[in-house]
Amino acid sequence: MSLYFKPTPTIESFLQKHEAPWPKRYTYSEVKALTESFAHKLGKGGFGTVYRSILPNGHLVAVKLLNNSKDDGQEFMNEVTSIMRTSHINVVTLLGYCLQGSKRALIYEYMPNGSLDRFAYGRSSRGETSLSWERLFDIAVGIAHGLEYLHRWCGTHIVHFDIKPHNILLDQDFCPKISDFGLAKLCMTKESIISINGARGTIGYIAPEIFSPQFGQISSKSDVYSYGMMILEMVGARENINKNPESSSKYFPQWVYENFEEYCLNAGEINVDNEIVRKLIIIGLWCIQLQPNNRPSMSRVVQMLESRADDLQIPPQTLLC
Repeated sequence: MSLYFKPTPTIESFLQKHEAPWPKRYTYSEVKALTESFAHKLGKGGFGTVYRSILPNGHLVAVKLLNNSKDDGQEFMNEVTSIMRTSHINVVTLLGYCLQGSKRALIYEYMPNGSLDRFAYGRSSRGETSLSWERLFDIAVGIAHGLEYLHRWCGTHIVHFDIKPHNILLDQDFCPKISDFGLAKLCMTKESIISINGARGTIGYIAPEIFSPQFGQISSKSDVYSYGMMILEMVGARENINKNPESSSKYFPQWVYENFEEYCLNAGEINVDNEIVRKLIIIGLWCIQLQPNNRPSMSRVVQMLESRADDLQIPPQTLLC
């Protein structure tokens, strides 16, 4: 089975063909007015700058003003068409967009708790304790449900290709929302083998098959790998190895594997914490297998998250290298 391809249209003709009453299309002057001339900056990323805004109905929104580009607009079309096809509690909602000459913007629901990269090992970037292990676990479960939906239940199956903490947004209740679909690929069937031009994603989260076909074929299992690396980062394992001069030169998953029992015992203050840490690390290690066929599907990951830690087996170390 293969990815569904069509000749790349211009952005304008593409949007006219797929025009729908929702999400709403805004003019650049309307976007500028909504953001009070881009007065309230929330953050900046590789694709553009995000501003806080208020719609006429009083709803807070985030406006992502994309960097000026002379490309064919493929990333913009990916973002709009991918999210237009989705409806899930763990996928961000696109409320509107702007296309006027070189000016491009995307309007999303506002996420007051920012992105997951603000939090590492249960602490916010400001240093105060803010996320319990239970909350971190609930976030991991929500992301898994969102990815399972994209891979299996969405009308046109979607592979995200850039799963990382920065692209996971948190609402007022810390419910996670998968965002930033600029690198996504649409597939006709859930098990499609995907062809891409060049590596895509973020170093540290990119599956090995994206770099080299010797590891296997590119598919939704590439998102599974990124999810696994993110889960291990959420439990603080990457931060821990970076602080240890004696182990910092080791392959990150290898260090996690070799120090698994000790790390689980020291990570939590109570038995419930230890159970959560053990479960997340085991699942993370399964997700980052070098060969895609050895990784679980996101549906299987959801099942593993619902299981007891004692019922999960740590993968053989030979599968990690």
